[in-house]
Amino acid sequence: MSLPAVLLAAGTSPSPSPSGSSAPVVPTLQDAQESATNAASWVEQNWSTWLAIGLKVLLILVIAVVLRRVVLRAITKLIDRMNRTVESAEGTTLGGLLVNAERRRQRSQAIGSVLRSVASFVILGTAALTVLSAFQINLAPLLASAGVAGVAIGFGARNLVTDFLSGVFMILEDQYGVGDTIDAGVASGEVIEVGLRVTKLRGDNGEIWYVRNGEVKRIGNLSQGWATAGVDVTLRSSEDLDQVRATLDEVAEKMGKEEPWNELLWSPIQILGLDSVLIDSMVVRLSAKTMPGKALTVERELRWRIKRAFDAADIRIVGGAPTALSEEEAADPAAAVAAPAAFADADSPQVAATTPIPPQRSTAPGK
Repeated sequence: MSLPAVLLAAGTSPSPSPSGSSAPVVPTLQDAQESATNAASWVEQNWSTWLAIGLKVLLILVIAVVLRRVVLRAITKLIDRMNRTVESAEGTTLGGLLVNAERRRQRSQAIGSVLRSVASFVILGTAALTVLSAFQINLAPLLASAGVAGVAIGFGARNLVTDFLSGVFMILEDQYGVGDTIDAGVASGEVIEVGLRVTKLRGDNGEIWYVRNGEVKRIGNLSQGWATAGVDVTLRSSEDLDQVRATLDEVAEKMGKEEPWNELLWSPIQILGLDSVLIDSMVVRLSAKTMPGKALTVERELRWRIKRAFDAADIRIVGGAPTALSEEEAADPAAAVAAPAAFADADSPQVAATTPIPPQRSTAPGK
């Protein structure tokens, strides 16, 4: 190609201008039709996949909702059956003494609340993860993040988690309930409310203690089973044991037949015998099983009756009012005389050894 032809071709081609702007391209009807055709073909290719995912998600949600409702209804029926069992037990004599309606109601409510929460969390959490996997979302990073967050929360709120878990096991094992008198180590008193995190106690002076369940290391329940009433009677060693036993038997038999002691006493009052024998005294021990929480009341009434019976039978209790001694029991006049001591004799070697040494007076020289 010759140079004039090249120059002519260069002159005919448009040269770019720095300040010039290209005109906007207006889509034509053919371009719009082509885009619609592509979209329709893409939808036609993927609509079956979308429909399958939608039906799968819908099926997962329906199964989760139905399963959750069935499980919650089953838990509710279980709690109602527990309450009906308690109500039927209250009709019997022993059941009325051992079963506390408020205690059982709070325990059943707490157990039902825990079971419902756990069931809802497990069912709905599993359904959410299944839905995410249906959308082909990688769950590995999500689960790893949730695990790290759970560990961090566990370290930060370990006391709260400890209190909650301890409360759950205390309620499930029925260690104590409303109306029980317990010794929790850090505090003692009557239980007025049992929670998953805190237990409320009312002390002997009316104060209310809030005890965290995680701080309780031991529980002494004074209201389960029965209580033991024990009374010790201290007498002179010269008393007639047969008379003492006969008087105590009469007191025990009479108390066991009178109301309300016949209901508070769950076993006959037993005379266990001599607990100790000393030179001038002896201790007789009595014991009986009582209704829980009534041991102190029974002990006080038993001491009251024993004192009146001993006064009537002229049996002296050590520490009582002094009585006139008989001629055989008259005191020996020589008993009040002290034994002779070595220091009583002024000429004894012991007295001479303790005599202070007289001071020596020094004389001045030349005098």
